Amino acid sequence: MAVRYYNDGCAYRLPQKRRTAAWLREVARAEGYELGDVSYIFCSAARLLEMNRQYLGHDYYTDVITFDYSDRRGARRIAGDIFIDVETVADNARLYGATRLDEMRRVVVHGVLHLCGQGDKTPRTNRQMHRKEERYLAFWRTEPTDKRK
Repeated sequence: MAVRYYNDGCAYRLPQKRRTAAWLREVARAEGYELGDVSYIFCSAARLLEMNRQYLGHDYYTDVITFDYSDRRGARRIAGDIFIDVETVADNARLYGATRLDEMRRVVVHGVLHLCGQGDKTPRTNRQMHRKEERYLAFWRTEPTDKRK
């Protein structure tokens, strides 16, 4: 099972890909799942808006869309495609006073949390999502140096 990274019409490169994949395996494990095949596709705002309209019937920009192919009942293995709009992530970083990379990591883990079954459409589930994002981002920041490869 693997985490893969692709670009769809943009030149974004996520740093520390191997460390990110290991971190996401730990996130999935902490949520009670095994990480299966997960693809991150970095794209433009226009591309993600087009997808939001086509597949979800939403006419607005978003930073991430997750297509879930997980088997949460049998093998408890998560899998899916996570499309990330790098332009909106950069805009949100400025809006929230975060670095672009910290905001990107938040969105990366957000997608995996969706694959683990975490929602964010109600005030309660949105608060749960944000708490989990913060917990796992703190784990990223405090991981021992010798594991950072």
